[in-house]
Amino acid sequence: MNRIEAAFHKQTQRAALIPFLNTGDPSLDASLELFRSVLQAGADIVEIGVPYSDPLADGPVIQASAARSLKSGFQFPQVFELAQALRAETDKGLVAFTYINPLLQYTPERFFSDAKTAGIDGVIVPDLPYEESEPVLQIADRHGISLIPLVAPTSGEQRVTDICGSARGFVYCVSSLGVTGERVRMSERVQELVQTVRSHTSLPVAVGFGVSTPEQAQHLAEFADGVIVGSAFIRRIEGVLQQNLDFPVQTLRTAVRDFTEKLLQGMT
Repeated sequence: MNRIEAAFHKQTQRAALIPFLNTGDPSLDASLELFRSVLQAGADIVEIGVPYSDPLADGPVIQASAARSLKSGFQFPQVFELAQALRAETDKGLVAFTYINPLLQYTPERFFSDAKTAGIDGVIVPDLPYEESEPVLQIADRHGISLIPLVAPTSGEQRVTDICGSARGFVYCVSSLGVTGERVRMSERVQELVQTVRSHTSLPVAVGFGVSTPEQAQHLAEFADGVIVGSAFIRRIEGVLQQNLDFPVQTLRTAVRDFTEKLLQGMT
C-alpha cells in the first residue's frame, strides 16, 4: 500500500483532509513551516503548489500567492527541496500540483525522477487534457508516482469512464465550474459526480475547488473520501501578511493550524 492509499485507508471515521499551499509563499522557509503545521495539526495529505506565472485554473487568491512566491525568488527545484524536508519528518501523502508548461520545461523525465527522490507520492496537472496524458502517465508510472486526474461536473459519463480507467492515487472531483476560490455554495451536482466516479473506479474520490468553511467540508465529507481546501488556507496567510509585513512565522503557523483543526472538527 502506497502512502496516498494509506492516507485514505487510515480514515475510518472521517474523510481525508487535503490542504493546498504554495511553495515559497511568503518565503521558502516560511512555507516549509506552514506545511509542517497543517500536517502536525492532522492533515492527511498535502498538495504542494508549484508557483507559476500563468495559473489558468486558479482564482485571484492563489494567483496572488504564486506571485508572492515568485517575487520572493522561487525556483522550480525548491519544490523538491521542500518535499524532501517534509518526507524526512512524515509518512503522510505528498502531492505536487503543477501546470503542464513548467513541467515540460523542466522535462517530464527529470521532473518525475526528482519527485521520486524527494519522496513525492502523486502529481496533479490541472491543464493536462486526458487525451494528451498518456506519455506523461507512462513516465509517472515508471517512477512510481501517481498521476492524479481531475473530473469536472461537465464531464460526460464516457469521459469519466475513460479518465477513471487510467487514474492513479485518487480521483479529484472539481466541485464547481471556473477557477479555484472560496464559494458560498457548492454545486448541487457534486454528490452525483462523486457517485458516478465511484461507479467506475475503486480509487478514493476527493472533492476540491471552492471549499471555504468547516460546514462545507463537513457536507462533502458525508459522501467523499477526501476534501481538498486551498484558497481558504491562502486567505488566512494573506490576512496575516496584510497585518504585519514582517510576517512572523509563528503567527502564520497558528493561522493555518487553527483552520486545519476547525476543518477536522467539522469533518469528524
